[in-house]
Amino acid sequence: RKEALVPRDIYANLDAYVVAQDKAKKILSVAVYNHFKRVWNEANPTDVELEKSNILLVGPTGCGKTLLAETLARTLDVPFAVCDATSLTESGYVGEDVENILLRLIQSADWDIPKAEKGIIYIDEIDKIAGREGSHGPDVSREGVQRDILPIVEGSIVNTRYGMVRTDHILFIAAGAFHVASPADLIPELQGRFPIRVELDSLETGAFVRILSETRANLVQQYTALIGTEKVTLDITEEAVREVAKIAAQVNEAVENIGARRLQTVMERLLEDISFEAEEHEGETVTIDAAYVRERLDDLARDTDLSKYIL
Repeated sequence: RKEALVPRDIYANLDAYVVAQDKAKKILSVAVYNHFKRVWNEANPTDVELEKSNILLVGPTGCGKTLLAETLARTLDVPFAVCDATSLTESGYVGEDVENILLRLIQSADWDIPKAEKGIIYIDEIDKIAGREGSHGPDVSREGVQRDILPIVEGSIVNTRYGMVRTDHILFIAAGAFHVASPADLIPELQGRFPIRVELDSLETGAFVRILSETRANLVQQYTALIGTEKVTLDITEEAVREVAKIAAQVNEAVENIGARRLQTVMERLLEDISFEAEEHEGETVTIDAAYVRERLDDLARDTDLSKYIL
């Protein structure tokens, strides 16, 4: 039974998919356990009312915020929906209505509303709608979006085209890089609805190596399986993995730091020719070593103008 999971179990599952961020994984494991314990135990209420506590993830692009939320939902076997805060607009403006985020969760739950009501909604880039009272221009609309979000995240009954949805059991996880704005730039009421703050660190070369080779369904396994469908055995050495990680980190530093997302771009570029010529190597084993990685990628990694477009 999923409700029998304890924080240590949740942490172990997060650890299998998400590299580093140990402190964040621990805080999340406890917070999510407490939230769903409150939901599952509501049938046996106590004299003390347990308030809902949503979560705010703060960290740079590509550090694992979305993956953490996705893995939590998979671990607990609950519906999961993602919403980009920048697509939301205040009622009366052109854009996506905030209530549409509930429709995505209903779809994720196969239209089973009692099942949408125990899911997780992930609101990404919430820092992009940070705006305070007294601002002018676009800030006014951003504050309006925050106020429209309030009743949904704090717990209310929302009328949707598929019926009434209670949001008090839905766990909302908001996330943002907060490079320019800070959580304090959100309106106070919304800040109060996300009392659990989790800070994530940027990822360096060592973490990239682990992401490529240690996590479940890692990129090395994925590309090996993908090229294996052409009956070609791909052998990527440990040295090659370290070289890919180093180059990805170099490009992030020189161009723009997009975190672990850079790894897939680098791997695609590295294996471009092999994928194109795979049918010519049927039945063969193709070895990717550090020398091959340097031959294919070093010049591109050093040329920052070119790497903007290729890596």
